[in-house]
This record gives sequence, C-alpha cells and structure tokens, in this order.
Amino acid sequence: MGEVRVIGVEGIPEVRPGDDLVGLILAALDRQGLRLEDGDVVVVTQKVVSKAEGRIVDLTTVEPSAFARNVAGRTGKDPRHVEVILRESVRVVRMDRGVIITETRHGFVCANAGVDASNVGPGPLVTLLPEDPDASAARIRAGLMAATGADVAVIISDTFGRPWREGITNVAIGVAGMLPIRSYVGLHDPYGYPLRVSNVAVADELASAAELVTGKLLQVPVAVIKGYDYPRGEGRARMLVRPAERDLFR
Repeated sequence: MGEVRVIGVEGIPEVRPGDDLVGLILAALDRQGLRLEDGDVVVVTQKVVSKAEGRIVDLTTVEPSAFARNVAGRTGKDPRHVEVILRESVRVVRMDRGVIITETRHGFVCANAGVDASNVGPGPLVTLLPEDPDASAARIRAGLMAATGADVAVIISDTFGRPWREGITNVAIGVAGMLPIRSYVGLHDPYGYPLRVSNVAVADELASAAELVTGKLLQVPVAVIKGYDYPRGEGRARMLVRPAERDLFR
C-alpha cells in the first residue's frame, strides 16, 4: 500500500426518484475512461442514494405536532422539518443551542436524524437516510460487479459531526464487500508490545478520504479508491455502531 488513489467520478446528472443509480455511475465511469478493477472501493454519497430510492419528503405535506412546534420554537428550525426529524428518530439524545442530536432507527447518533435540506432541489424538500443503507450498498455492489466483472467494495457515506472535535467528516453508513473494521488485536508492535484494543474503522477512513474529491458543492457524488488493501469479508456498517452496553456516554 505504497500509494492509494482517490478519484472523483464526474458527470453524474441530477439524480431523481427511480433513477438507475448503477447505470448512471457506469456511464460516468465510461465517459471518464475509468475502469473498475478487483479491490477497488466505490464510495457513493448518501444524498444520491436517498434520491434514487425516493427518500424525499415535501415539507408542505407535513403537519407538525405540538411537540415539534415547541422544539422548533427553541431551536429556530422549521417545525415541519423538526417533525420529520422526530419521525426518523428512536430517541432524542440532546437538544441545545439550535442543534438536535438524535439516534436513528439504524442506531446512528447524529444531528437531525440525517434529515437534510441541502442539495435536494427547489421547494421545501428534505432527504431522509436510506431505509437500509447496508442493503443499498449491497445492491449497488451487485450491479457494478454484474456489469464489470470486478470484485469491488461499496461504501455509502454521509457527513457526521464528532464529539470533542470541531468540523464535520464523512463516515460509512452503508458497507458491502468488505469488513468495516481492521482489527490489530493480538498483534505486536515493532517493540513487541501486544495490541489489545486496536480496531481501526477503515470504512470511515475511506469515506472521509473520498470526501476530499466529492466535496459539498462540487456535484461529484461518487469516488473510486484504488490501491487500498481493505479487509475482505461480508461486513456491514452496522458493525460500526457501538452496542449500548459498551457505550460509556449513553
């Protein structure tokens, strides 16, 4: 792994509900002269996956509850947006300073349950996270492999904040074709020290690396990573969610 390349896939048009996302990715790869090879990682941003799967809500159709109106008054948010956030959450972790942190039904702890109004389209529209991001990643992987014959991994990425750290970064919310964690437990460092708890979230690292070429405003929703020897196996992003019994901050 002397070199890892991260390549943005350009020219993917605006994605709409029902679009063949795999077909759009393949066509863009072909126009760019980029060929998928065994061991490549294809990182797809959550927003285009959610759009293709129709995970879009028109806020004009939403009637906020009294609780949503109360929260909106405290946070300065649109009460209809708050209502959608609450519907997508299993619990509210914290509300303070205009921020709503919730736990989604997937187990993700993030701002606004992943409900996002950016880069959706005209009108009061928001996107939701995919129903099952791991299944979405598996479908995209199957389509890419069937068309190209290349054994690739697929990551669906989204932007999360981090406790104790300023700034946001991309993480993996869906994984297929790889293990999301590389374990060093049981190995020894060069000085003979045994590693007991070293598990590296490589899927998150790959998702974050891909964001360097996809960005927020570049309209490049897909990246291909070449040269990284990721841990093989049938993993899922759910493996990255820390169980409640091991969560010291719950």
